Amino acid sequence: MSLIINTPFECPAQHWIEAKGGKLEIKPERRPASYEVFDARNNTKRTEVLDLVNTIRARVDQWRADGWPGVTIVTRKLLEHWHDRDVRQYPFYFCQLEAIETLIWWVEGAEAYKQGIAIPGDGGTWERLCNKMATGAGKTTVMAMIITWQVLNALTYPKRNKDFSRAVFIVAPGLTVKERLQVLLPSEGSYYDEFNLCPSEALRQKLNQAEVLIENWHTLMPLKEADRSVVKKGRESDEAFTRRVLGKLAAHKDIIVINDEAHHAYRKPPEVKISKKEAAEQGIDLDEATRWIEGLDRIHKTRRIQRCFDLSATPFAPTGKRSTDAALFDWIISDFGLNDAIEAGLVKTPRVVVRDDAVPDAKTLRSKLYHIYRDPSVSEDLNRAKAEPHEALPKLVQDAYTLLGADWRETRRQWREAGHYSPPVMLTVCNRTETAARIENYFNKGDAHWPELHAPERTLRVDSKVLEKAEIGETASSDKDYEARLKDIIEAADLPETRRQRFLALKKEELLREIVDNVGKSGAAGQDLQNVISVAMLSEGWDAKNVTHIMGLRAFTSQLLCEQVVGRGLRRVSYDTDENGLFLPEYVNVFGVPLSISETGEGGEAPPPPKPTTQIEVVPDRAHLELRWPNVLRVETIVKRELAIDWSKVQPLVLDPASTPISAELAPALGGATDMGKVTAINLEKLSDGFRLQRLTFQAARKAFAELSHGFTGTHEYLAAQLVRIVEAFLNSDRLEIPSLFHSDPLRRRILIALNIDLVVQHILINLTEQNTDRLTPVFDEEDPIGSTELMRTWYTTKPCFPTSKSQISHLVGDSAWEGHAANVFEKRHEVISYAKNDHLGFQVYYMWAGSRRRYVPDFIVRLDDAKILALEIKGTDSPQNKAKRDALNEWVQAINVAGGFGRWTWDVAFKPSEVQDIITKHATVVL
Repeated sequence: MSLIINTPFECPAQHWIEAKGGKLEIKPERRPASYEVFDARNNTKRTEVLDLVNTIRARVDQWRADGWPGVTIVTRKLLEHWHDRDVRQYPFYFCQLEAIETLIWWVEGAEAYKQGIAIPGDGGTWERLCNKMATGAGKTTVMAMIITWQVLNALTYPKRNKDFSRAVFIVAPGLTVKERLQVLLPSEGSYYDEFNLCPSEALRQKLNQAEVLIENWHTLMPLKEADRSVVKKGRESDEAFTRRVLGKLAAHKDIIVINDEAHHAYRKPPEVKISKKEAAEQGIDLDEATRWIEGLDRIHKTRRIQRCFDLSATPFAPTGKRSTDAALFDWIISDFGLNDAIEAGLVKTPRVVVRDDAVPDAKTLRSKLYHIYRDPSVSEDLNRAKAEPHEALPKLVQDAYTLLGADWRETRRQWREAGHYSPPVMLTVCNRTETAARIENYFNKGDAHWPELHAPERTLRVDSKVLEKAEIGETASSDKDYEARLKDIIEAADLPETRRQRFLALKKEELLREIVDNVGKSGAAGQDLQNVISVAMLSEGWDAKNVTHIMGLRAFTSQLLCEQVVGRGLRRVSYDTDENGLFLPEYVNVFGVPLSISETGEGGEAPPPPKPTTQIEVVPDRAHLELRWPNVLRVETIVKRELAIDWSKVQPLVLDPASTPISAELAPALGGATDMGKVTAINLEKLSDGFRLQRLTFQAARKAFAELSHGFTGTHEYLAAQLVRIVEAFLNSDRLEIPSLFHSDPLRRRILIALNIDLVVQHILINLTEQNTDRLTPVFDEEDPIGSTELMRTWYTTKPCFPTSKSQISHLVGDSAWEGHAANVFEKRHEVISYAKNDHLGFQVYYMWAGSRRRYVPDFIVRLDDAKILALEIKGTDSPQNKAKRDALNEWVQAINVAGGFGRWTWDVAFKPSEVQDIITKHATVVL
């Protein structure tokens, strides 16, 4: 049984609720209008009921049952025609009819049905009414209904200009949506004809008198001075602004406005304190929101906005409160949300990971694949600025792609057998451009486990800057490599030659939009894409129906953001029904996007009064105590021509099955609840052909080759042959341990090796370079080559501090008693010239751990009296990861000393407080 329990053509009669044991059960009544609020401070969630919407629903139901009292003759004809299922191929959805009926009820309904109801405004001087409708619920059709109702009544009853208007201004969030909305122009091929919106041909002809203008919100921006005239004219007047924006529509007064994706049009109340960054984290561009509303305010001053109709799936606005980041618009009058759409089958059902066979997240006890980015190994790695495209992705991310890719591969096979012309699409939404470039490189260079995903001509990384320019019709800065990749996609696509040449002649901005807007569409630029990687949210107009798999690799801090990301994959492919008239279920499998961001946690008490803060700053008159260091991106190893390895000196590599999922189970999700009674599995053990030992050997050798080839003096062929031999020997040796009888099965062993391939390569390289290094070469950060204590920005802390005298930094912040003890030693010892705790300084060393690149921040930098510089670490306990940090620091020190020009560096680690004194003595007397 699927989650689809209602027909979309009738009022929902039942809904799912969360029951005991993680299952869902049916409640035989319509779902009340509500949404979940996540309290970030107390780590709890609550359900916020939309009382106004629920009251209005009951009034509209009664008003409909009584025959729509109060409406005009024209409106009655329209309502009767729209409810008639025999006059069009497909009836209107109930949610579409309810949305338009609710608007009509408010404008025309008899007063008795509206008694005691007041709809709040947004703080402006013109009325806004919002229909909240989920993705796939048919908002564009409702817009066509609004226009038909308004225009035909305005032409029939010209004196009722407070209720009706034939002048319609539609505002879209970008060119993609604007182009989709061209079906609202009353011309041939419009929605008015496709959905037979007019009861008679006479009324349809009358509708042609509508004045409809569709524009980007960007046209509401004030005109730049340089664009106005060579002669200085001052600020553009409201009248001039109105004439420029509205064009022919400026001849009308009392216009109606339709805001599509209306959550972009948000009036920021003066009492709400929210930064641009905080708003952006919730998917809201404050500049856009402000300009959109300000522009409409100026039009209202000169022409009067009779009424504004807002349509959005997620009409949230920031609250500026810590406990509730965003809240729904107050002027929502109808609501058909995502859960309603899933239950009616209007959209695909999202399935999220509920468990796997690896150790779960310690805090939430959920699978780490549920919210991948919250794992520290992922967030720390993916949040690095200046990460190079060739750098390996974190192990958890690679494991996730291997599992999700296995399921995508099976879906692809099924689609091919069914005769689909386009493949299923895997969509990744990630946190920053560097991550997108690394993911693109991971697929295009063949690092992904499945060969079918190694398809550069079917993989698109959406450059958000280029797409942003494309959405407003501007030109982005030159990027020949990116333009070439876009053209490669077109060259490889199965397209008629004339169409191909037309696409290739487009500018890169136009070509990117052409590809993005037409993913999965036959004969279009994006028909053959199977892998889309995006940083920013793809625009709301993006409605590729063949998205079957979603990977979320970014922070998710609000329900709004989760729904927006998952919403990009919810469009259905087909609308076939079962024997009961319900739509057959379609699914989108989701990794890393938590449909419920709340976690189990204890309710928090009110925070205590703030502690006093200390200002940490650079002391200007202590320039003589400045410490400097080189900023190194990586250390390259130059190896000998003949590679040899003494296996007796190689420590065993232990692969931990508990940290490597080889299967995952997904369950249909409805809001924060998952139906554990409908679990489906992805199991790599069923795909034995994808894990042959020979393939794994060559895959590991290729990765090792990529790391060593730039520092090898012999031929590439000779290096490759040696690496294949070494990898093969390692995989067959006793130096590779798997402490589990269950996972010692040959197939499970090979799967574990495949999912830990970067760990295997890293282990081989460490031992190979230790025994074969010729020299080490540092690669410096060209943009920021030198770090210095003098460059530290002032910051504040509530932690305990004590003032310094031998440091250019005013205070040492005490994170532990050990660090305080070390600082006391530095202050007293005459061998110490200056020191600094490495806090907010930016001195860091990169190292490899668990297959991904990490940042290591040594605790102290100490300059001794013989111009020696000591990097000192304070550690209470040791671990394999700490050893990896020290190995990287040792390499860093060696490379810097060989390069010269940065003084004589050394390093050490103190495992006990008493060792600090000895370390100073040792390094102050040793001659390097």
